Amino acid sequence: MSLLKNVGTIGGLTAVSRIFGFARDIMLARVLGAGGVADAWQLAFQLPNLFRRLFAEGAFASAFVPLFNRHMTDGESEARRFASEVLAILLPILVLFGGVMMLAMPWILWLFANAEIRADEEIFGLATTMGRIAFPYLLFMSLATLTAAVLNSLSRFAAAAAAPILLNICLLVALFWGALQPEGEATRQQVGFYLAIAVSVSGLLQLLWLRHWMRKAGFSIPLGRPRLTARVKEMGVLIVPAVFGAGVYQISRFIDLAFFRILPDGSLTYMAMADRWNQLPLGIIGIALGTAILPALSRFIAREEGDEAQRLQSNAIELAMLLTVPAAVALFVTGSAFVRVFMQGGEFTADDAATTGMLVSGLVIGLPAYVLVKVLTPNFFARKDTRTPVITAAISLAVTVALNLFFIFELGLGVLSLAIAGAIGAWANTTLLYAILVKRGFFRLTGRVVGRLARITLAAVPMGIALWFAMQYGDPYFSGSTAERLLSILALVLIGAASYAIFAVLLGVLDKETVQRLRRRQA
Repeated sequence: MSLLKNVGTIGGLTAVSRIFGFARDIMLARVLGAGGVADAWQLAFQLPNLFRRLFAEGAFASAFVPLFNRHMTDGESEARRFASEVLAILLPILVLFGGVMMLAMPWILWLFANAEIRADEEIFGLATTMGRIAFPYLLFMSLATLTAAVLNSLSRFAAAAAAPILLNICLLVALFWGALQPEGEATRQQVGFYLAIAVSVSGLLQLLWLRHWMRKAGFSIPLGRPRLTARVKEMGVLIVPAVFGAGVYQISRFIDLAFFRILPDGSLTYMAMADRWNQLPLGIIGIALGTAILPALSRFIAREEGDEAQRLQSNAIELAMLLTVPAAVALFVTGSAFVRVFMQGGEFTADDAATTGMLVSGLVIGLPAYVLVKVLTPNFFARKDTRTPVITAAISLAVTVALNLFFIFELGLGVLSLAIAGAIGAWANTTLLYAILVKRGFFRLTGRVVGRLARITLAAVPMGIALWFAMQYGDPYFSGSTAERLLSILALVLIGAASYAIFAVLLGVLDKETVQRLRRRQA
């Protein structure tokens, strides 16, 4: 299957999930607003969700997939035995970790909650309850990630890409119930409680969904007695550094939680809402590309097909920037308009929308870098090298923390500091990863690819200028009636798409040869 088709499958289903996610966040903004219960909910939800992204989707998948593919070359029975050994160790670890976290939830939340939440015993108690109810989501999703990794290694990408839709559907059910209730603090607290239940239920549903499709693919993972075999030890050696290498974005979110403790009420909700816009292209493009190329890279490197690995990596970078650069420029210019059109209303005020829009612009400065990290790290993981990305991630995090301290305490930028510092840290990580790949002779951008990346960037510049002028004319309509909002945002989308397409054609960014190259089969 070609890179373009694989990314299209994963990215298309991820896009559907992100659309449901937007509907979820629109409802969250209107039902819960910002601050108080909204911040308490974000805090309770982000803890299991961050652990899921960091350990399950990031480190676990990056360590498991290359080893699983290696065992597949020895036969499906060997791969099944390896997966069974991993499951037997993973399950008791998850149960023990989840139990400890649920017991310690009040102290954990105390570390991250801001002064307003800590001072309100009722809200803090609600946050603790929501956190405990939602935390089993990590158990279900970690087991689901193991199943998804098997499916992806078998080139069955669709089921795993579609699974997150179930999370958003479950949350939307709770939010629609809340929207039908009388407004007030009691309703908001009830909605928060039901949202926590919906999170754990969605994790179980996703696990059952993926196990169904794994069985349809003719694969099963029997649960055996926990044994620390040589193969499990090998994966353990890989997974610890992979936590940092694959999960720098999630680790930065943990650091952000610590800084939220000293920021004003509502900051956590603003960042969560802004990050939704950043996650749309990151999920559709970055995660889709990283997921699609890791199994193929592992096979090419195992067979010592260096030219094919180089071609696949170059195609992935070119495709990533072809889609990400215009998305980043467009969101930088029009982020505030999208927030006002879709989120402002109900409990979410014009001031809330303005702050969130500002954060969108700050976050997307690093969007291409976040995507490139997802595209470059598989080159290390395919070689079973999870240590090198640890070094680059550690440097990136040090840069991020230092900039956060400077921006918050010296420049007084408040919550915007987290967005800008994280973006700069991501660019530092990308630069280091590429420099090390070049130094080791694993990968180097050719002159042709560099030229195409330059033309992609040049094509996005006039698009940004056109959108900036369009924003001036559309400003009165972004907070108007429903029809005015939808028509104004549709106009922005059409102007952006048309202007980028025109200059992309004029500059030769996208042509028949490029499409054919991206559609070429990976193996």
